[in-house]
Amino acid sequence: MFARTARLTLRPGWPEDAPALTAAIAHEQVVRMTSRVPWPYGLSDAEAFLAHPADPHHPVCLITAHPAPGESPELVGGVGLYDADGAHDLGYWLTPRAWGKGYATEAARAMLAHARHGLALARVQAGHFSDNPASGRVLRKLGFLPTGEMAYPSLARGGAAPTQRYEVSLTQPTMLVAV
Repeated sequence: MFARTARLTLRPGWPEDAPALTAAIAHEQVVRMTSRVPWPYGLSDAEAFLAHPADPHHPVCLITAHPAPGESPELVGGVGLYDADGAHDLGYWLTPRAWGKGYATEAARAMLAHARHGLALARVQAGHFSDNPASGRVLRKLGFLPTGEMAYPSLARGGAAPTQRYEVSLTQPTMLVAV
């Protein structure tokens, strides 16, 4: 999947992205807020992640910020739809220097548009660890509604952590997923 928004490009990761991916995600404060990323995170982890074959039903993209004229694009995060026991679970992360710029909302909105129009999904789930309220604000901006709390595993934390769970209907006429 490729998508372009006003400020971002979402695209598949390539093997040559491994150093930039490692630099972007290898921050404990980032990895702690994910479920599938190990800590510490090294170049070999990025290479292994990028070597996985693409699944068109569960797209995973790197997020690059559009540069100022004369500058190169910068890898600032990742976004994807993951298999969650037969459902689709939205996940995203951003490198610390990209926090507070609205990139997570913009990238997730583009992924939800693909889920709705490209994959014809009726709903998507998501969640955030309870100690990451900023992610909850992103989900609520996107129209997600809370469905409860549960313990969810995190590789970086070495076990389960309290998690707020959400769901969004992609069939509602008021669902705003425009990019």
